[in-house]
Amino acid sequence: MISASALAAALPSVLAAPKHHSRVESLCLRPAFNQRAFPESLRLTRAAGVEGDRWLTTPWLRLPDGSPDPAIQVSILPLRVLDLVWQDRAASPHPGDTIIADLDTSEANLPEGQLLQVGAAVLRVSGVFNDGCVKWKARYGEAARNWITAEGHPPLRLRGVLCSIEKDGLIALGDPITKLTV
Repeated sequence: MISASALAAALPSVLAAPKHHSRVESLCLRPAFNQRAFPESLRLTRAAGVEGDRWLTTPWLRLPDGSPDPAIQVSILPLRVLDLVWQDRAASPHPGDTIIADLDTSEANLPEGQLLQVGAAVLRVSGVFNDGCVKWKARYGEAARNWITAEGHPPLRLRGVLCSIEKDGLIALGDPITKLTV
């Protein structure tokens, strides 16, 4: 597992990720707990989230009426963070983020409400903070978990950004990710 000093040393590289133009490097579907599929494309809908994903039936965040919170339909994890923390790919599972992209996901670059065109779909950056759950700590180590929430780090969104689906559409590997004017 990665050390705190290695994470600190890598921070400038993580923060140097592209701010405007990126592309989908990988896609992940979570059909059930601890299950991962890596398709070449995914259908995103406002009503069902990522088609085939467990968000609709077992979300980790719900609205007061008990329905799944759309603010967590899609997660985008920076590629540089994934490459940094996911060192033992044979023994540790993929974190399960829908999209991996070489993109600066900080609040300064992607403020709440920012629209992102991804393939045919449009996503809206939510205000829900992805704090690196207990599973993140168990898989990638205490240092990786503490790095996410260290003083001054929450606005950097090192664990990535959560989004709602604003426009249904198909997304695929290699699709551009473009910031839209809000």
